[in-house]
Amino acid sequence: MSRISSRNSVSRNSANRPTTSRIPAMTKNSPRLASLDAFRGFVMLAMVSGGFALGTLVQIEPDNKIYQQLAYHTEHVAWAGVSFWDLIQPSFMFMVGVALVYSCNKRKALGQSWFSMFLHVLWRSALLIALGWLLRSNTRDHTYWTLEDVIQQIGLGYPFLFLLWNRPRIFQWTILIVILVGYWALFAAWPLPPDTFDPTSVNADPTEVPQYEGFQAHWNKNANPAHYADVWLLNQFPRPEGEEFIFNSGGYNTLNFIPSLATMIIGLLTGQMLNRERGRFFKWMLLVFGGVACLGIGYAFHYYGICPIVKRIWTPSWAVYSAGWALLMLSVFYFLMDLLPLKFLGWPFMVVGMNSITIYVLKALIAGWLVSTFVKHFGDDLFTAFGEQYAAIVERSLVVVLLWLICFWMYRYRFFVRI
Repeated sequence: MSRISSRNSVSRNSANRPTTSRIPAMTKNSPRLASLDAFRGFVMLAMVSGGFALGTLVQIEPDNKIYQQLAYHTEHVAWAGVSFWDLIQPSFMFMVGVALVYSCNKRKALGQSWFSMFLHVLWRSALLIALGWLLRSNTRDHTYWTLEDVIQQIGLGYPFLFLLWNRPRIFQWTILIVILVGYWALFAAWPLPPDTFDPTSVNADPTEVPQYEGFQAHWNKNANPAHYADVWLLNQFPRPEGEEFIFNSGGYNTLNFIPSLATMIIGLLTGQMLNRERGRFFKWMLLVFGGVACLGIGYAFHYYGICPIVKRIWTPSWAVYSAGWALLMLSVFYFLMDLLPLKFLGWPFMVVGMNSITIYVLKALIAGWLVSTFVKHFGDDLFTAFGEQYAAIVERSLVVVLLWLICFWMYRYRFFVRI
C-alpha cells in the first residue's frame, strides 16, 4: 500500500522499526532539494491545469500570433517536433531519476539494506502500474489494459533505474549509451511496411500526421517495432468478446519505457552531481551546460536525419533532447531557490511537489466532480462572468485552485502520500 505520513500518525519502515511519520531529517550528504520539489510541483500543476484551456483563445482571434502559440504549446504535437506540453512527461521522469538518489541515500543512512530497498522498489513499481490501470479504466466499463501511461512507464523502468544507483559512473554512462544506441538500432533495422501499406488503417492519416520517407520512415506512426510489440503484448490481456488491440490512437507504446529509462538515467546522473560536496554555483553551471549539451546532441540527430525527435514513441533523440529542457528548467529553480536562495518564490509549487502523486490521482478521479458540485451549489455564472468564450479557462482555473487548496491543507498538516 502507499505510505501516508502525517503529524500525529506512526508508521513502520521496511526494517520493521517504528518511526514517526514526520519527514525524517535528511542526512548531511543528502539534504532535501527545495528546487526539485518546486520543479516537480510546477510540472504537476501544468499537467492538471490542462493548459488552462488557453488554446481556446485562438478560436476567438484565429489570426492572433500569441494565441496561436498558446494553442500550440498547450497540446501535444501531431508527431515530430516539440511543444511545452510535450515536455511535461519527460520532466517528471527526469525528476524521478534525480529524486531516487536522495531517497536511496536517505534510506541507506537510516540503516536499510540494499535488499529491503529493492523490495520496496518492486512494490512501488507494481503499485504504479496497477494505479495506471485503475485511473485509465475509471471512465470505462471494463479494465483498460494499457501500459503507456506516465506512471506505468515509471513503474516499468524504476527497478532498472534502482539497479544503477550507487554504481560506478562509467557503468551508468555505458548503460545509458547502450540503451540509446540499441533502441535506435532496433527501429533502424526493422523492415519498413510494404508499398501497399495504408497508414489510415492505423490512425496515421498523412494529412494529419506527417509521414517520413526514406531512412526516417522507420519512425513513422504505428509502423515500427514498438507498435507491433504492443499488438502482440496487449492482446494477451483479457478483453471484451470480439475486441482486440489493433493500434494506439496516439501512437504511444509500452516499449517507450526503455528509452524513457535513458531520460531517468540522465536524472540519476544529475542527482548524483547535485548530491556531491561541491559549490552550488558550480553545480548550477553544470546544470546549464548539461542542458545545452543535451539539447544540441538531440537536435543534431534530428537535423541530420539520423533519428527524428518524436515524443510519442520516445525516440533516443527525444530522450536526450527533452532531458536537456528538463535540466535547464531545473537550473532556473535551482538558481532561484538553492543558489540565491529565494525559496518563497517556489513555495506555491513546493506545496504540490511534495504531494505530486496525490494531485495526479485527484485530477483523474475528482476534477469533474468538483466542477459539477460547484455548479450544483453556486450555479455556473462564475464560468461565464467574463464571457461565454472564456468559460473553459475559468473552469480549468477553478479546478487548479481547488486541487492546490487540497494540497495546501495536506502540506499545512504535514500529510504526505508516498508510494
